[in-house]
Amino acid sequence: MTQELQTSGGSELGRFLRARRARITPAETGLTVGTGLRRTPGLRREELATLAGISIDYYTRLERGKETRPSPSVIESLARALQLDDAERDHLRTLAAAAGRTAPEPPSPPSRAVRSGVRLLLERLRPSPSYVLSRTSDLLAWNPAGLRLYPGIEEWPAKQRNIARYAFLHPTARELFDDWENSLRGCVARLRAVAGTDPDAPDLAPLVGELLLKSREFARLWERYDVKGRAYGSKTYHHPEVGTFTLGYQGMHLEGTTGHRLITYYAEQGTPDYDAVVLLDLTAHEPAPGSAATTRTSTPDETSSA
Repeated sequence: MTQELQTSGGSELGRFLRARRARITPAETGLTVGTGLRRTPGLRREELATLAGISIDYYTRLERGKETRPSPSVIESLARALQLDDAERDHLRTLAAAAGRTAPEPPSPPSRAVRSGVRLLLERLRPSPSYVLSRTSDLLAWNPAGLRLYPGIEEWPAKQRNIARYAFLHPTARELFDDWENSLRGCVARLRAVAGTDPDAPDLAPLVGELLLKSREFARLWERYDVKGRAYGSKTYHHPEVGTFTLGYQGMHLEGTTGHRLITYYAEQGTPDYDAVVLLDLTAHEPAPGSAATTRTSTPDETSSA
């Protein structure tokens, strides 16, 4: 694991347990707490061990990464004691399974190539803003409104276009997102989910290292260890050129890829929000990837850099 990702020592399973232990209070679990000063935020190790029905020594070794093969019953007991939701419980199971495996050789970076059929689909979705993201939120392909949804990102080199990088580092982002904090949490949760199962991923470590160095907000949220990312909902944008509008969105996993997601936004026709979408599409400075203006014979490497 890279030094940038080793922000709190121990195993990834231990980091997750520590983060969740710090987020829940004794009162929330029904424990009676004395009147003395508590130096530990959230639950103490011995309190969590008691709630989960395991020894404090065993739990300490588990949190420090010295115990790597917890049984399913132990994991379920910890999940109940920590009051994890379904997404967090699934992540805990995944971390527990990964903890007992021998570390493999560092993997190659996942493919950034986007199939021609998916690019054609992006074109057919116009004027709805739509794009394809990698598992680490790199912007791999888009239609005109999809790129224009993030003003200024088109000025970055193609391989630097990343939604998490934009949300934390681009000066426009704080004003663009109506709920900037919630957008940040979603970005970090998706990166945390990747780090939990593939902490040495060559497509993850440089991005996380950069954001830890450049953004206090990222460092704070990275330590919280949220792993929930919403695949659908609605978002309000304050766009500097188009104005304020609210769009529904839906994320879809693309089968046959390493974590690629298709994200599309939509609005009811005849509404001001839909008019804003049309305006985004019409004022785009770049033609849609795969459109007649850009289609040519290209190699897989060339298509992967879009």
